[in-house]
Amino acid sequence: MAVSGRRRTPVVAALLALLLGGCGVGTDAVAAGGTFTFVTPGGQTRIFYDPPQSRGTVRGLSGESLLGPARTVGLEDFPEQVVVLNVWGSWCGPCREEAPGLQQVHEITRGTGVTVLGIDVRDDRDAAADFMRDRGLSYPSIFDNPGRSLAALRGFPRNTVPSTIVLDREHRVAAVFLTAVRVGELLPVVLRVAAEQTGATAQPKVGS
Repeated sequence: MAVSGRRRTPVVAALLALLLGGCGVGTDAVAAGGTFTFVTPGGQTRIFYDPPQSRGTVRGLSGESLLGPARTVGLEDFPEQVVVLNVWGSWCGPCREEAPGLQQVHEITRGTGVTVLGIDVRDDRDAAADFMRDRGLSYPSIFDNPGRSLAALRGFPRNTVPSTIVLDREHRVAAVFLTAVRVGELLPVVLRVAAEQTGATAQPKVGS
């Protein structure tokens, strides 16, 4: 069981000071609250859900851990933590490019109660394990060849690999990236969501 933590390191505190004021969010895609259901975004590849009360919650997402067939990992292992879900496969070229950045985000933010959780789809277990080992990935991943765990993201396009979903501390969907994402784009969003107070009201901002 992962332990929830919100201690901010000096590095993260400095990044928050720089990034919180400048991160814009869009309001084109709207969640109705309750259980998350993905709505086709009309060609958008970056979607932001604000204010927090409008976000839909993801429940029951778990699966077989890549650490071993007798182990499972899922959202219940990260209570009150921001979870960055990343859908990937060792066969996916853009996944190979973005994985080191996800590891960097994981290392920078884990002291604030953030974790990256991979969802490995349409893959071979040995190839997936080699992928993680070769790139020094320390964050956990679900091994989900048929993509069944993605059913918890109701309506989410299973064939969109890679994709990244940022969940807030209540495991509500705060942001969706339907393409490979870089550190400079993902980190400000994760830090902003991590800085939110549970149950606090956030005002929507105009996206760039």
